[in-house]
Amino acid sequence: MLALHLLLLAILQGITELFPISSLGHSILVPAIFQWPIDREAPWFLPYIVLLHLGTAAALFVYFWRDWFALLGGTWKAHGNLNNPDARLFWLLVVGTIPAGILGLLLEHKIRALFGGFLVAAVFLIINGIILLIGDSLKQRVARHEITSMGWSRAVGIGCAQALALIPGISRSGVTLVAGVWSGLDYAASARFSFLLATPIIGAAGLLEVPKLFKHQAVIPEGLMLTLLLGALLAGIFAWLSTWFLMKYFKRHEMAALRPFGIYCLVAGVVALLIHYA
Repeated sequence: MLALHLLLLAILQGITELFPISSLGHSILVPAIFQWPIDREAPWFLPYIVLLHLGTAAALFVYFWRDWFALLGGTWKAHGNLNNPDARLFWLLVVGTIPAGILGLLLEHKIRALFGGFLVAAVFLIINGIILLIGDSLKQRVARHEITSMGWSRAVGIGCAQALALIPGISRSGVTLVAGVWSGLDYAASARFSFLLATPIIGAAGLLEVPKLFKHQAVIPEGLMLTLLLGALLAGIFAWLSTWFLMKYFKRHEMAALRPFGIYCLVAGVVALLIHYA
């Protein structure tokens, strides 16, 4: 039974990490509501979460490998010259990554300790829904432009928004999508920038935790290692499928693309509170 729920958690992680509905919030709310027999304090649980994040990061790299090849190759050939579109986008991503990287290293554990409960996750999931609905209203007001014409301050703003995902219930992709729309990008361009921006952050966060994976390897119950590795694979597969779906979705929707996700977060947060405190 434990193995089944760990695999379900992997699928949940793979989907909600990219959908703008908060993977961290769902990983707290869903197991608690359905009483999954997963001990989050077990010494092997953190290594498992590390594996899931590495699977998600790998999926993003696989999906966007052409983009990264073009960005890195273009930057190299242009010697970093900002007149080159690939080089400029690369440096915009670097600038956008810095805020979340710094805040994550300095404050992640403090924020998780302060905001890690069920009530906070449910409330912030509702707030996430409100943010997404506001994002749809911004879409109608700001001028459209290409990613490479975006200013540096707006790239930093999107990066700062990404740092809000340290709070359970706030979606990394959701807040960066809204920040991208606020900066003047359309849905598809904002989604592309959001996913490219998330790739090094998710990957780096996972790699930084790899030593803990080896540290706790001895305490992983016998026979569970295969389940953990399969979970990482499932997280990667569903993350790739989620990215594929969302990129198609945002290309096809010119208006109100975030509304369904916003309504879902509002309803899910309220229902979670009603079930938990009924």
